[in-house]
Amino acid sequence: MTHPLIPQIIDLATPIAEKLGLEIVEVVFQTNKRPPVLRLDIRNLSSDTGLDDCEQMSRSLEATLDATELIPGSYVLEISSPGISRQLTSDREFIAFKGFEVIVKTYTPYENQKEWRGNLQGRDEQAVYLNKKGRAIAIPRQLVAKVQLNDQRTT
Repeated sequence: MTHPLIPQIIDLATPIAEKLGLEIVEVVFQTNKRPPVLRLDIRNLSSDTGLDDCEQMSRSLEATLDATELIPGSYVLEISSPGISRQLTSDREFIAFKGFEVIVKTYTPYENQKEWRGNLQGRDEQAVYLNKKGRAIAIPRQLVAKVQLNDQRTT
């Protein structure tokens, strides 16, 4: 379940990220920890996301969050990049990572397989499309449990 402050945090963080040439990929607020942990995953839109990006975002967002007092009490702010093996969820990510190697896991076997590896070609309402060594594969979307970038590089 998403924490009720997440939309407000995204509203505060998005203009800061855009000003720095970054994109907010995911926001998680873990209130079960003491102190609570607010984690934002960011992506640099023009180059690899680096430590400087995380540091700049952290400083800028922390100042804004503290000024607005949106989060009562103390909390830990973590800014990180999503990493190469992250799960793809949004249409924007499926477009941005077209041609990248991915792993598609299905809920039930499709053509006797529950895991597919190949180059992402796209996604629509019907299927997730891969190219595996020149062979086009369309995996029905209702069977797809998750799609993630493949950091193993073996297709």
